[in-house]
Amino acid sequence: MIITPLHINNKDERGYTCEFPMERIGDQLLLFRKAGTISGRHYHKGKSATKNPEVFIVISGSCTVNWKHIDDTDIQSATVTGPTKLEILPFIWHEVITITDCTCLEQNSISEHIADTFYLP
Repeated sequence: MIITPLHINNKDERGYTCEFPMERIGDQLLLFRKAGTISGRHYHKGKSATKNPEVFIVISGSCTVNWKHIDDTDIQSATVTGPTKLEILPFIWHEVITITDCTCLEQNSISEHIADTFYLP
């Protein structure tokens, strides 16, 4: 898991602007999650190019991200606040628990997600 806070380029009374490289093209997912909800609880094998790694940007809000390699037992955890970019490598089980309402961008399509999502027994 790679966690990268995004640089705020400009901030004024209207809000702020962040710039980040868009490595991928095609359909993307814009996610709106309510505080206290859980997403993920799965891993990807990297069969889809957009899941190797999965790129997930927390645009706004705060959440706890938990992850571990599928062969490990120890879960790692981090609390992130948008704007933050997460890169989730193949075979890393992960979950996102929202602390506040969150808006996120996932750089893959629904079909790519479905084709490369697996659950631990």
